[in-house]
Amino acid sequence: MTSLPRLTLVLGGARSGKSRYAEQMLAGHTAPLYIATATAGDAEMQARIDRHRRQRGAAWQTREEPLALPAALTEASSPERPVLVDCLTLWLTNLMEAGRDIEQEFCVLLTALSGLPGSVVLVGNEVGLGIVPENGMAREFRDHAGRLHQQIAARADRVVLMVAGLPLLVKGG
Repeated sequence: MTSLPRLTLVLGGARSGKSRYAEQMLAGHTAPLYIATATAGDAEMQARIDRHRRQRGAAWQTREEPLALPAALTEASSPERPVLVDCLTLWLTNLMEAGRDIEQEFCVLLTALSGLPGSVVLVGNEVGLGIVPENGMAREFRDHAGRLHQQIAARADRVVLMVAGLPLLVKGG
């Protein structure tokens, strides 16, 4: 079992291996907690959620938290149990759909992250590498995600970018 940094951010595109990599970081740790931000809005998403649960196996505890991520982290974090959040961009989607004040929610999350006693691994989709989206909501989402990732990366001990299943260390050792 390897020692985990206090805060790790794992970014990547769709099917880049980011979730698998983040889960492997916590392998061997006692009772890791998986905070899932996804909601099953349709059958395809439910199948994805079910597949992720099966792949993680029984060693993981799972908490579904689509909106109150900072509170869930504050409640769950301890030096003995690492936490994995998958994923920040689904959390952002949920916030936008709920009409929440995005900048305020980011501030609450960043404040919570700075005071956690245990290790946390955050997963996010890198969505800013493609063309500029055609519609306004998609551009707003991309911009919010980019700002959130920048703010977390600035505070993170380690940042990893996943490309084709390969981890590229961006920050940290």
